[in-house]
Amino acid sequence: MRPIAEIAADLNAGAVTSRALTEEALARIEDPNGEGSRTFIRVFSESALAAADASDRLRGTGVVPSPLAGIPMSIKDLCDVAGITTYAGSATMRNAPPAKRDAPVIARLRSAGAVIMGTTNMTEFAVGGLGLNPHFGDCRNPYDRATGRIPGGSSSGAAISVTDGMAAAGLGTDTAGSVRIPAAFCGLAGFKPTVGRVPTEGVFPLSTTLDSVGPLAPTLACCAVVDAIFAGEEPTTPEPIPLDGLRFGIPDALVTDSLEPAVAAAFEMSVTKLSRAGVRIENVAIPGLAELATVGRVRFPSMVEGYAIHRERLENSLDQMDPRISDRLRAGNEMSGPDYYDVLRYRLDLIERTEPITARYDAMIMPTLPITAPPIADFLENEENRRDPHIIVIRNASIANLLDRCALTVPCHEPDTAPVGFMLMGEHMADRRLMAIGMSVEKIIGTFS
Repeated sequence: MRPIAEIAADLNAGAVTSRALTEEALARIEDPNGEGSRTFIRVFSESALAAADASDRLRGTGVVPSPLAGIPMSIKDLCDVAGITTYAGSATMRNAPPAKRDAPVIARLRSAGAVIMGTTNMTEFAVGGLGLNPHFGDCRNPYDRATGRIPGGSSSGAAISVTDGMAAAGLGTDTAGSVRIPAAFCGLAGFKPTVGRVPTEGVFPLSTTLDSVGPLAPTLACCAVVDAIFAGEEPTTPEPIPLDGLRFGIPDALVTDSLEPAVAAAFEMSVTKLSRAGVRIENVAIPGLAELATVGRVRFPSMVEGYAIHRERLENSLDQMDPRISDRLRAGNEMSGPDYYDVLRYRLDLIERTEPITARYDAMIMPTLPITAPPIADFLENEENRRDPHIIVIRNASIANLLDRCALTVPCHEPDTAPVGFMLMGEHMADRRLMAIGMSVEKIIGTFS
């Protein structure tokens, strides 16, 4: 993996061409011994090479639309691409009509000069945090690939496309952690913007209340550039905010419960490093947070909204769906209209109660995930695990979605050990400030080299 800024510098210096970068990415995708066949649902070989050649010609005339110009990108199979059927990771969508136009985020990537390599694998309909897909294959985590560990989901292919050099960055979506979970499991940076900042038109929905579009990449500086393009902003990297004197809070309920020892050790070491860098870190009581451990998905509007979106499919094509996914979606039918109203009111009440507490801090911090990536076989061979541990995987990451905040993850594990993510959660629409703080945190605790 190389940071986008480093690749762009080589392009500007003439040390490499966009065609060469694209050909290298395609070779990795097509390698029969690699993860390409499980990572990509579709590969846009011809159009990618054409876009690369066009970028090289423009650069030759001095025209460089953005820092992402000529650089390979992957896009999650939720996004509409003109003339292509959006599968959303599901066999039930194979005969759906092709998209009439690009989703706005895809159009913005094209305008920025990015080379779109193809659509990446994902959990069916983005419902789940493990990243398994019986229709298109299970991507394997780059850590301990011989064992075959889960990549995290739902943006599983987006993560592997970056770790394995098939793209410099990936477009993912995040409804309950689906950018940050695979980023954390695979040792990447990932960013979830505040809902509404990045358009979701043309992105197959799971929850119109919670869906967001965000990047996965080697570093937060990479994420910052891609995020700005997604949002239609100037594609710049924010100036890192010095850590000395900043104030971070650790929620005193739920987020540090039942941590795997490796996760606990990495998080504690990260907190120690940040304290030495001058950050004031305090435990913070957030009323209502602890009860999320018991209410689980019942308190999230995503399953109700997901059921509404998929109810005809669940009636007519149930046998074509992953039962882990269909079971979860059908649970949304158990809630009445008044119950759904109560869920929305509960969320608004929690936001209102939490905002004055967290506003006193520059960021809230917590482990992105309570566990490291378990073996895929645990969920394929053990009937008791057929319904995967979705709740434990999304537990921490989904807090930012529920509170309508921006959030990011950076790796904080020791080299050659299982990846562990460190999460920062910012205030509503404080996205670029959080990114600037996160970049400074990354320098202190990050493992990218």
